[in-house]
Amino acid sequence: MKTVVLVKVVDGEIGPFDAAAVEHALSLANNEVTVLSMGPRTWEGVLLPLTRLGVKRVVLLSDPVFAGSDTLATAYILSRALARIDYDLILCGRKTLDGETAQVGPCLAAMLRIPVLTNVFSFDVGNGHADAETSLGRERAALPACLTMERTKQLRFPSLFSKAGEVEAWDNATVGADPARCGLAGSPTRVIETFESKKGERACQTIAPSELFPLLKRLLKRDKRETAIPESKTKLKTVWAVGEEVVERARAIAENVIVIERDSPEAIAKRAKIGRPDVILWSADAWGRRNAPIVQALLNTGLCADCTDLETDGERLTMIRPARGGNVTAKIVCRTRPAMATVRTADKTAGDLIVSAGRGVADDIERVRELARLLGGEFGASRALVDLGRADYPEQVGLTGRMVAPKVYLAIGISGAVQHVVGMRDADTVIAVNPDEGAPIFGYADYGIVAPFEELYREIEALPKGEKNDV
Repeated sequence: MKTVVLVKVVDGEIGPFDAAAVEHALSLANNEVTVLSMGPRTWEGVLLPLTRLGVKRVVLLSDPVFAGSDTLATAYILSRALARIDYDLILCGRKTLDGETAQVGPCLAAMLRIPVLTNVFSFDVGNGHADAETSLGRERAALPACLTMERTKQLRFPSLFSKAGEVEAWDNATVGADPARCGLAGSPTRVIETFESKKGERACQTIAPSELFPLLKRLLKRDKRETAIPESKTKLKTVWAVGEEVVERARAIAENVIVIERDSPEAIAKRAKIGRPDVILWSADAWGRRNAPIVQALLNTGLCADCTDLETDGERLTMIRPARGGNVTAKIVCRTRPAMATVRTADKTAGDLIVSAGRGVADDIERVRELARLLGGEFGASRALVDLGRADYPEQVGLTGRMVAPKVYLAIGISGAVQHVVGMRDADTVIAVNPDEGAPIFGYADYGIVAPFEELYREIEALPKGEKNDV
């Protein structure tokens, strides 16, 4: 058995999802592990310790011609390198913490013409197949296959007696990639502007913990506010919408919308080659995030992930999404056709009240869950809590989690990063609880409680049992 693990270094360390993929590979019996990475030579020091863990070979792809590659160009370069490496299985993290597109794995699999399973929690290998538990259920793929891993394992520590190997550095003379398909020149997507997003900001009124319960009762008795998607003044002629979920988004930017049934990526790509659409929109759910990058590779075009807004001048689509871990918002365009985007849409199954927890209450998570239950609400979590393993991915609210629009969103111990705010900004009312009066979340809240969660919990706990359930 031979496994290649794709690894990216972000802020001087291997990301947690890629680290989990390495550990899964090392946990397989009779398995020879190769780590493949692409980046500057300065990454060698971060990658070298992997050779002390049992990784047989570490290969770093490094050449100035690779710099600035988007997901399509990156997948292409990796595919060229993999042509020189024997493998039965390819593993990578579901996402990296800088781009968070989750596109490279599926895109690479399409280029290699092998099956891909995404959002994998665990898997077994045998009889020429990989059997995996994924966010879409129990799935099977014939080997060779590519699996994108969730953060379900911690990378082991090296033995005191283990010895370091070496990092092989391959430049493009070794890889043999077409320079026209690499770097900025070979990347169909372009960032044209970055800015600090102010969308979702609200005027916050400070209240005491004792005022929360009466306020909730009043707010939850109101009718749900309808949130309309702003329409472009000048629209594109025709946009394809894959599935009903993104039809409303498509109508806001197009004069005509053609709805494409969810089908195999090969069938959709074949239809697109005939129909030659200018724009294809996908839902940014697990199905869309797996299949859109496959179509991207089959059509050799650009794809922007997890868009929160779309704009057009009638000629060109501008795709807007948080970037750099949610610190800024980026405007992105595509130089090729069709321009494709996965679009975040609100989860219409969410209840009227969502009680979400963040890193600030990581050690008190069970009482936040209990509070949600007492108030008859649904529990949610920030990405930080999910990354810490204190909450499950389906509970995550934010750019790479769920987009929700309840009557009331109660944010407890959440700092207010942009990537989280975009997931709850369509709530009718936002109430933030944080002991730090300078926390950014208060800028996106209608009401703020500047107090520790424990103080708030005592107020709710002291209520008569009948009142607690009468929200």
